[in-house]
Amino acid sequence: MFRSKRSSLLRRLWRSRAIAGGGGPEPRSRSGCCGGEWRAASGELQELRAMLRCARVRALVALLEAVESRGATGGGCLPLPLPPPQPPRPPPHLVLCRLFRWPELQHPDQLKALSGCQSQGPGGAGQGGSVCCNPYHFSRLCGPESPPPAYSRLSPNAEQKPLDASMSLDTMKQSPWCKVAYWEHRTRVGRLYAVYEPSVCIFYDLPQGNGFCLGQLTLDHRNETVERTRSKIGYGILLSREADGVWVYNRSEHPVFVNSPTLDVPNCRTLLVEKVLPGYSIKVFDYEKSCLLKQANEPADVDGPYDPNSIRISFAKGWGPCYSRQFITSCPCWLEVLLRNKR
Repeated sequence: MFRSKRSSLLRRLWRSRAIAGGGGPEPRSRSGCCGGEWRAASGELQELRAMLRCARVRALVALLEAVESRGATGGGCLPLPLPPPQPPRPPPHLVLCRLFRWPELQHPDQLKALSGCQSQGPGGAGQGGSVCCNPYHFSRLCGPESPPPAYSRLSPNAEQKPLDASMSLDTMKQSPWCKVAYWEHRTRVGRLYAVYEPSVCIFYDLPQGNGFCLGQLTLDHRNETVERTRSKIGYGILLSREADGVWVYNRSEHPVFVNSPTLDVPNCRTLLVEKVLPGYSIKVFDYEKSCLLKQANEPADVDGPYDPNSIRISFAKGWGPCYSRQFITSCPCWLEVLLRNKR
């Protein structure tokens, strides 16, 4: 019985694999496929079976739910042993990420494990000889990231208090590490959302979602542009506070656009807005850089609310010098993340 159920789960997983160049699941029919291609696919299926042979049925069920929902239900960690160094073989999390999400993926350093995963960190380095292989516990890194600006242009003696990168659990229970405001053009909608946990999902519509649901925020007389943009938020983003800074993972099917003081080039008036594609992550706020930045006055070219310890995230629409919208307040749907200062 268990062997039959395991085989059925593996067949369903195989049918849900991504197509090279498309990213979506492969059609269930194999008609029109030449014999050589089918034999190659059969060999890959056997390799998948061999790779998952030590996984429990319960773990395979969770993996299948994550794959078929395309990340709506993240599922639990799927630890698998790392291969021996000889002969050289790709690690299993790279293989499964290629199989189910990004067929063009080349190297594990292009991956970042999401907050809360046992393999958390760039490249998904596991512990104890194993690594999580749930492909929806990983994102692709935006990059290659440009080298950081020369710190000689920054002042290590800035009077600005550094952001708190290491609060105790008791402190986190007492005060949030950030608050999130949701805006539609120049109008803030709803209350500030306080974040106490290390990570939070911000979404419009997410099955079994837990976090800040933008779909529940009401406003009279929304225009058509805002309504269209709200419909593109979907699974939204994952905002996480990690040891080196604040990260944003784009869970939606449309790009998001981000800006923060640590993304901007120091002493440069040009606003830097980064485009984050679906499935990608970016370190949107760097704690080390924030400690070295000078106490700056409010920039002259900023429109609307401004905080030097804030992050701005626009859904689907970009702004700044490279876009028709010059200011964030021209974007239909956007977030302002207000980070907590160390007191």
